[in-house]
Amino acid sequence: MTEGSSAYRAYRSWVTRPLDGPPEVSVVIPAYNEEWRILPTIGAVATHMSARNQPWELIISDDGSTDATVSLVRDLRFANLRLLVAPANTGKGDAVRRGMLAARGRLVLFADADQSTPIEQFDRLAALVDEGYDVVIGSRAAEGAAVSGKSLTRRILSRGLHEAVSRLYGIDVADTQCGFKLFTADAAQRLFGMQLVDGFSFDLEVLYLAHKLGYRTAEVPVEWIDAPGSTVDAARVSLQFLRDLMRIRLLDLRGRYRQPRLRATTAQPKRATIESPALALTAPLIDKGTTP
Repeated sequence: MTEGSSAYRAYRSWVTRPLDGPPEVSVVIPAYNEEWRILPTIGAVATHMSARNQPWELIISDDGSTDATVSLVRDLRFANLRLLVAPANTGKGDAVRRGMLAARGRLVLFADADQSTPIEQFDRLAALVDEGYDVVIGSRAAEGAAVSGKSLTRRILSRGLHEAVSRLYGIDVADTQCGFKLFTADAAQRLFGMQLVDGFSFDLEVLYLAHKLGYRTAEVPVEWIDAPGSTVDAARVSLQFLRDLMRIRLLDLRGRYRQPRLRATTAQPKRATIESPALALTAPLIDKGTTP
């Protein structure tokens, strides 16, 4: 049997046969109005992860898309793909949180839907978890990273934000915002159970909490390509990031990070529907509390 046919058989098995037990790896992809690229992304992720010959699951955590994203994913009906459907758009941080808390794998990766960091980079991160790290983050700034298409503006802003994070928080991470991060199950459940920020700065908050709680964290250089069609305004997001730097510090000073906070059960919670061919249930969203 050729390598290509073996990989295809593994892919077909993943698509058609539900896992017998818990997955080794969960891949979480947040999505908001991704109808043009969600199917190619699912195809690329499923092909690579299935070829690794480990049980794994894919979770698409939709963030209230208004296009065809949800229907396209739902129509696939892949045996080991779960779709989380939120009632409204609440932010990337909220979508990632829901996906990470729903994950069942021993390792949990979240990766952006645009595949700016190709899924093939997963193996580099997983190798460091095997060495005892709890959180391994893909980095566009670490020595050895291969970055294509990143504008001069984004490079300058990234350097400035790294300097702010290092000085204010003492976190020695060159790139907090790359959308490709791997967690052990314990770290994922605890950190995302405590996460409160819903916007793009949620990465910073999670890494701040990982530092605060003493999780071993490593940074791995990855390949990164600025995907066409991005709707991110780098300057606007950077200003929000700086505001969230102070917000996270205030949340900590007010004792909001002492333990994971679930929405109170005395009132009817908002719910995000989790869908799969073999599973249909609802999961309560996390209480984000009030902003400082």
